Amino acid sequence: MADISTDPALDEWRTYDEFAAGIDEFRLPSMSLAGTTLTLTLDDGSALALSFDSAAVTWTGFDASGADPYDAVAVRDDVVFVNIPLESREREAITVVYSTSTHRATVVRSRIAPEAVEGTPQVGQEFWSAVTDGGPPTGEVPGPSRDLIGKRNVYRYSPHHLYEHVYVSSLRYAWQCLEGVQRGHGDMDLSTVWKFAEGLYLFCFREFRIAVASVWLHDLGYQLMTTGIFLGLNGDGDAEHSRAGGHIYPLGSVSYPDAQPV
Repeated sequence: MADISTDPALDEWRTYDEFAAGIDEFRLPSMSLAGTTLTLTLDDGSALALSFDSAAVTWTGFDASGADPYDAVAVRDDVVFVNIPLESREREAITVVYSTSTHRATVVRSRIAPEAVEGTPQVGQEFWSAVTDGGPPTGEVPGPSRDLIGKRNVYRYSPHHLYEHVYVSSLRYAWQCLEGVQRGHGDMDLSTVWKFAEGLYLFCFREFRIAVASVWLHDLGYQLMTTGIFLGLNGDGDAEHSRAGGHIYPLGSVSYPDAQPV
């Protein structure tokens, strides 16, 4: 009988750029926001102003401003996922999800710390709910959710990327690679889940073992698609941004009869 604990492949932990290559093959198509302007008021009272052309966005917020490329995806008819992989401020990304019907939004700021600290993910994230200037906000305010706890899903990002997620608590999730360069690898990392709208969940993780974090919008309604991005350090130690996305295949869920996860 083979002893998989001695498999050399399991000792070769892959760098972020190795596993992320091609992980956007099944992603929803990008769209242009040229001519769109958007001002978001965050729940701490600060503002983030965005003005888009065909290739770049001019932004002001977080006590700074800049002009950077962007990537936008219409995840639903009235919901847009926008990522700004900052070139003007290295090692940072701003991700915005907003609705043109409810005028609600979420904002995630991902940043790579200057140095690694044992026991702490090197890529940190901050979260805000927000409203847009598109009209009066309606419906539920986006915020932390326990809805995914106990769920187990498989995610197919390309013919060569297949991952399983198990959402174990409000703070952590477990993953393993079923197909791809990380096959046989897995871990339990820090995660954050916010409910954005019915069936739409913002899922973010921050890995311990390598310097990478991600922002995803899971559509667990009829579409069963996810759209996401990564920010991390590649094998050369440089900051790198990647797009990701694909299909969601629910495997099932469990419910806890008495004591509940945190």
